[in-house]
Formats: sequence, C-alpha cells, structure tokens
Amino acid sequence: MSQDRPLDNAELLSVLDWYRAAGVDLAVGEEPVDRFAQQTPARPVAIRPSPQKAPGADAAPQAVLPIGGDPTEARRLAASAASLDELRAILDAYEGCGLKFRATQLVFADGNPEAPIMLIGEAPGAEEDRQGKPFVGRSGQLLDRMLRAIGLDRTKVYIANTVPWRPPGNRTPTPEEMELCLPFLHRQVEMVAPKLVLTLGGPAMQTIFKTTSGIIKMRGKWDSVEIGAHRTDVLPTLHPAYLLRNPAAKQQVWKDLLSLKQRMLENGLAD
Repeated sequence: MSQDRPLDNAELLSVLDWYRAAGVDLAVGEEPVDRFAQQTPARPVAIRPSPQKAPGADAAPQAVLPIGGDPTEARRLAASAASLDELRAILDAYEGCGLKFRATQLVFADGNPEAPIMLIGEAPGAEEDRQGKPFVGRSGQLLDRMLRAIGLDRTKVYIANTVPWRPPGNRTPTPEEMELCLPFLHRQVEMVAPKLVLTLGGPAMQTIFKTTSGIIKMRGKWDSVEIGAHRTDVLPTLHPAYLLRNPAAKQQVWKDLLSLKQRMLENGLAD
C-alpha cells in the first residue's frame, strides 16, 4: 500500500466531485473524524415486560426496537393549531420526524397568508435551509421571474413545501417522512384557504393529488382537489430546479403560467 501523501489539485477536485455526487454538501466539523477508530455504540433497546403468566412460567422480557414518529400524534398536533403562528411553533418543537435533526432550521413558509394563490414545492434545498425560507436559491430566483411574468410576486402568493426540513443531500423525502409532515401541510392549507394552488415538481404533485403518475403526464391539467378539509383547484407544473437543468421545458411551464393567469381572471383574482 502506498504511503499517504498530499493530493494534488486535480485529485482534490475529483474528491469534491465525488462528494457532490454523493450528496455531501455541508461540513459538520472543523476536523475530519476517523470512523474506523471509533467503536460502534450499543443500540438502546427498550424493555417491555411480557403479559403476566401463571406462577412458575417463564416471563422473559420482550425487546422493543425504537421506531419513528407517530402519524396519529402528528395529526393531533396539527389539528390543535388555531393559527399559522401556532402551527409554526408546534412544528418548531415537533421531534417526530428525523429530518429535523439533520436540518439547520425549520423552513415554514413565505409570502402573504392572505393571498388567494398558494404554491407548494417539495422540500427545502441548501440555501433555503440556511435562510429559513422556501425558494430562495437559484430555483427561487427563477420562480420569482416566473411569477413576475404573469403579474405576481411574493406579496400576492403564499409559498410552502410538503416537507419543512431539508432532506440530507437534497434527496426525495421518504414515504414515512411525508406521512409525518403531511398533517401540518394540510392544516397550513386549511388556514390559508387558497382559491388556487400551483404545485411545483413531481413529488409535490404526487403528494397533493395522491397519485403515482409522473409530472410530465399530469402537468398543465387543472383538477379540484381536497387538501385536508379544504377543496380547491390545483394546477401541477414543473419545478424551477428542473427548468435550470432543462431550459427547453420552460415553454411548457409558460403554458401552465398562462393557464394560471386565465383561471385568476375567471375568478376575479387578477389586478
């Protein structure tokens, strides 16, 4: 085996490219940690006594492995919020979803909660995680330009995500994570009560429409959808981040934006 030696610039760039491909984009310490030198700690196990048995019978305890959050508890907490401020405080204190412990902070919402139009994305990215607001990175800058093209800005819309914490490496949230976060989004929609909703990207569309269909098939098609206890008209479109990677798709989204503008005019929501 060759001795350790400093990496040259080309090798360092290759390592950084590998880190980026693996989803590593945040340092968690000033010094590297040698995981091989660490011993794996024993996993905590809760012990639950078995049901009572007849005298003399074996009564071996049963091991209960730790599990994730309880969706029933998430629904109860979400339903208890009487305002958006209360909902935000509840989410800030909620520890049922493991995404919270890897994120920098909660990304709750942005825009005007009194606006008749709501935008729903998937999950925060790195810049959103740093600033605590949805759509503030490159895709957010593109979204702002998209809104301006039809006479909107963040004072005229309300923006949220299906998941309020950034998944590690910007991966897609798991079904379990979605189930734990969805009651809070439903309550958010119920209190904002938007007249029209625009979903951004495939995961947000699949969550709101409760479908496994792809975004290319669904985009541009209006439908009346019940989100929590609130029914509203919803239009799926492509995510701005997708447009940054595929500029040719902007033509499709422009059609969707014009459709949103037309629906706003029909409902008396345009200036």
